[in-house]
Amino acid sequence: MAMDLSPQLAKQVYGGNGGSYYEWCPSELGMLRHGNIGAAKLAVEKDGFALPSYSDSSKVAYVLQGNGVAGIVLPESEEKVVAIKKGDAIALPFGVVTWWHNKNDAELVILFLGETSKAHKAGQFTNFFFTGSDGIFSGFSTEFVGRAWDLDEKDVKSIVGNQSGKGIVKLDGNIKLPEPKQDHRNGMVLNCLEAPLDVDIKGGGRVVVLNTKNLPLVGEVGLGADLVRLDGSAMCSPGFSCDSALQVTYIVRGSGRVQVVGPNGERVLETTIKEGFLLIVPRFYVVSKIADLDGMEWFSIITTPNPIFTHLAGSSSVWKALSPAVLQAAFNVGSGLEQLFRSKRTNDAIFFPPPK
Repeated sequence: MAMDLSPQLAKQVYGGNGGSYYEWCPSELGMLRHGNIGAAKLAVEKDGFALPSYSDSSKVAYVLQGNGVAGIVLPESEEKVVAIKKGDAIALPFGVVTWWHNKNDAELVILFLGETSKAHKAGQFTNFFFTGSDGIFSGFSTEFVGRAWDLDEKDVKSIVGNQSGKGIVKLDGNIKLPEPKQDHRNGMVLNCLEAPLDVDIKGGGRVVVLNTKNLPLVGEVGLGADLVRLDGSAMCSPGFSCDSALQVTYIVRGSGRVQVVGPNGERVLETTIKEGFLLIVPRFYVVSKIADLDGMEWFSIITTPNPIFTHLAGSSSVWKALSPAVLQAAFNVGSGLEQLFRSKRTNDAIFFPPPK
């Protein structure tokens, strides 16, 4: 039975007056489990505080909207406190402890995409909170916590039992969290809306690629990522990952059409995608997108830190590398049609502006 590749929206898992946590479920989006991919969103309201936690998966976080502060502690390292804003990508390796805070009126929304090959559940993140109603230390006995922290039983009960919130809480005005430091962003955070463009096609689209050069921590995460902005009615060339990587795509803005073709020339997906949808393309399958009039923007992770793609149209396509005789034989056409085919798309790479 063929895998259902239909894009899906996230569903709320828990939430309160501090914010909400959403995730994509492997039972509804089978490619998550099949590809060992996890995907979730965190929405933090004004004065919301996502409690310190760590995860069983390495991830890339992407700020979809708003501004806030993130606390990040790498193993055997000091806490780094960074200001985060829309367009920021953050690499989160295994073992990293994070907290998130929003002191602004506008909601702070963060997307998490990662791989779950070592996770407790294939296709799903498991987050371990230090405090709160389901915090780790609420599971230990008073004796163990007291011995660990050198506290008596009364103090242990006061500390461990005082935070009744789950995952995300709302802070009052008396708590002043650490101020972010600009130098803490270095090597850990990259703003995709401000970074130099890797591809820029007038009337077509633009790409910023995250890799080990501009965000070294992605090497530890084991994932690459990119932000693609496709102009209105423009097309993204049909292509595939030629290094056995999965493409996991979240639609940040806009809408458009997508087609995916698998083995035996079978079109396995043809649908409309829009903001909030998650789409996963299997290894070696060929995908192409056409944006609607207002354009489309998406953020993707690729399950290798330095991905390589093969495109099947445009000036950088594999067709341009093949000899004329091979093309004539492959298409079973004469030299005239082969020359016409080769003469097209000699200047456009990856993105194609709408027909004039």
